[in-house]
Amino acid sequence: MVIDPLDSRIAELFTDDPRMSVLEASRQLSVARATIQARLDRMQRDGVIAGWGPRIEPRSLGYPVVAYCSLTIHQDSGHDAVAVALAKIPEIQEVHTVSGESDLLAKVAARSNPDLQRVIDAIIATRTVVRSSTVIVLNTHFEGRTLPLMRAAAEHAPTKPRA
Repeated sequence: MVIDPLDSRIAELFTDDPRMSVLEASRQLSVARATIQARLDRMQRDGVIAGWGPRIEPRSLGYPVVAYCSLTIHQDSGHDAVAVALAKIPEIQEVHTVSGESDLLAKVAARSNPDLQRVIDAIIATRTVVRSSTVIVLNTHFEGRTLPLMRAAAEHAPTKPRA
């Protein structure tokens, strides 16, 4: 999908304030309300905007420890079966198939380092994972950083106008 500078500005407004009305966005951008709505609908339909739900902070729920686990799986299980098994562990926030020495990368939230050990033990107990290598996040400088990518895509967009 082609993103232009107006799409980028619309996405930035709604990223900063997801509860903003379309009318308020049209006022701030000096663009017709119907144009804002049409572009939001298109970006959502085309998968640029993946959702509108709240972003929950695990730390506020009592899970201040974040770790990434590189997982080596039993090859006969297959990646999808392992992902199904891992999805049953609520502390696992993300799972990605990766290249390199391991097969999967999992992002985990835990209440403490001993709790992280419990989660790793639960991962191994699925019997789909052979080995885990874990790194603990000491500080997060930024995450979920998509607006700069959207701005870059908009800068390289064709210049023809669109609704």
